[in-house]
Amino acid sequence: MFTALGKYILLLRLSFKKPEKFSVYWNEVMREMTSIGIGSLGIIAIISVFIGAVATIQVAFQLSSPLVSRSIAGSISRDSTILEFSPTISALVLAGRVGSSIASQIGTMRVTEQIDALEIMGVNAPGFLIAPKIISGISMVPLLTIISVALGLSGGYLACVFTGSISPSDYISGLQDGFDPIIVTVCAVKSIAYGFIITSICAYNGFYTEGGALEVGQSATRGVVYSCVMILFADLIISSMLL
Repeated sequence: MFTALGKYILLLRLSFKKPEKFSVYWNEVMREMTSIGIGSLGIIAIISVFIGAVATIQVAFQLSSPLVSRSIAGSISRDSTILEFSPTISALVLAGRVGSSIASQIGTMRVTEQIDALEIMGVNAPGFLIAPKIISGISMVPLLTIISVALGLSGGYLACVFTGSISPSDYISGLQDGFDPIIVTVCAVKSIAYGFIITSICAYNGFYTEGGALEVGQSATRGVVYSCVMILFADLIISSMLL
């Protein structure tokens, strides 16, 4: 375990050494941002709308007592979406889509000796392959989380319109009542941490792949599993510290 942790820290240090040619690294960062951000937008949008709608319906069902204001369902749905649903569930989905892609891409380059060729040419392979992915993850996962929050709250509104579980006016009123800015801070910290976890852990598993095609698949699977576990662990730590 400690050996793996040491290799992970060493890989991160090598990844963020001064680049040989900044323009090449910049182009790679832009390409990764497009892949992570634009490529993941569709699945994040679909999941966010449905999760927001389901959360609102379930909260309205649980608060069916006439003694409880119906608008409270909007407040609970808002806080749950911003604090937990949008950042954490989006990160788990991204771990499957983005993380497996990163691990398999770098793992394939390792087993086909492309990484060895880069190192022979004097290129800092971790810096060229891993740093742009981490930078893109830290940049794009928070942006995807913002979109997820907006679509999740919109999905809750659509659920009110089409199911009548609560009136749309009560839902809007609940969204505006008792807003605490700390939940936005927690959401931002979580999304940045999740972006780093997904990209770095999956890149690590891909970079140290040994064998052939079967091992590449196993590295991708390990990267996704470890990322999901660390996302949930980080969720607990960040929530405990900031709330």
